[in-house]
Amino acid sequence: MIIFPLCSSSAANSTFIGNLNSGILVDIGCSYKSLRGHLSACNIEISAIKAVLITHEHSDHVKGLFQFSKHNKLPIFASRGTCGALLEKELIYNTDRLYSLDAINNIGLDCRIKAFDTPHDSTQSVGFTMTYQNNYKIAYLTDLGEITPEIKEATLGADFVFIESNYDPELLRNNNKYPQFTKDRIKSKRGHLSNIDSANYILKLVENGTTRIVLAHLSRENNTPKTAYLNTVGKLNSAGFKLNRDYTLDIARVQTTGEYIAV
Repeated sequence: MIIFPLCSSSAANSTFIGNLNSGILVDIGCSYKSLRGHLSACNIEISAIKAVLITHEHSDHVKGLFQFSKHNKLPIFASRGTCGALLEKELIYNTDRLYSLDAINNIGLDCRIKAFDTPHDSTQSVGFTMTYQNNYKIAYLTDLGEITPEIKEATLGADFVFIESNYDPELLRNNNKYPQFTKDRIKSKRGHLSNIDSANYILKLVENGTTRIVLAHLSRENNTPKTAYLNTVGKLNSAGFKLNRDYTLDIARVQTTGEYIAV
């Protein structure tokens, strides 16, 4: 199994999980043209996508959904609240292919998918866990202002975690381009995880058996890959966990160059 972060930032997010012939696409936050280019760079055909999971209706997660659903008759799954938002805002073309998450395990996928609520300023944002036949568990959690008991219950014990590390508090505080209400939104409990918040939870994940970590959804204005990476490594080092011995750590790129993460 392989994971391709096709794009990841506050501007666009999309991830392919599976193998070169069959897999799941989480979010389509780039244009449909860009999505096809990203997949091509990874040697993945559109036909390899068997289902699309949508975390929530913000544009950096659904920008390409309308055109994708216009040109592909594939099932698209979202929470009931997000389904309503997608329909109300006319963000999906082929409405007949939109399903509630209740039906997701009835389409013959090779993994069991569960959703969990995430605290974010959208209608009903969710994250996902995917458990495969060998009990290997992947957790996918971005766009959340805090780690809730429900998130802990769903993700502690996962082998592989794809987690938001959105902003550095100091960079956000000193960003003169952002009005204060935007900064307050980002920092709120329905906003995003800071590098510090993310690292604190990653420590708990590693303590509970997680060995593969990808930092995702980094802000291009209020973070840097190096800052996020060093913050997480420092937190884990201080607790006695060593990089490439106890865990691996990757950063999801803004746009893919064709690289993947093997599981």
